[in-house]
Amino acid sequence: QAGIKIRGIVRGMCGLRPGIKGLSENIELISIVDRFLEHPRVMIFGGGGNRKVYISSADWMTRNMDNRIEVGAPIYDETLQQRIVDIMEIQFRDTLKARQIDKDQLNQYVKRGNRKKLRSQEEIYTYLKQLEQK
Repeated sequence: QAGIKIRGIVRGMCGLRPGIKGLSENIELISIVDRFLEHPRVMIFGGGGNRKVYISSADWMTRNMDNRIEVGAPIYDETLQQRIVDIMEIQFRDTLKARQIDKDQLNQYVKRGNRKKLRSQEEIYTYLKQLEQK
């Protein structure tokens, strides 16, 4: 309720109901299920010069948090931080495989509107290939 915008990518089941006025209207969730079993365990807080990026081994399910040893670690290198942010932004722009998780839990595909078709897994592959060639 402090006005902080929260965006998330959820791979599996999700009990959170975003978009409820007075409760979760600042939360936006998508789910991407595609060819590769890929679900980054990344947390990004803040922006600009105050950004903090973390990676984690946990997929944040109760059974894992209660019954396993999981670790989270900050990423200090600014180049690596930017690459992680770039990859997450590619996923948030997905217009082919992303489903919007809404308050009614309908999980409909994200509306593309006038945006170009973008399949995030293919776009991430292209992004990484370009980095490899530098």
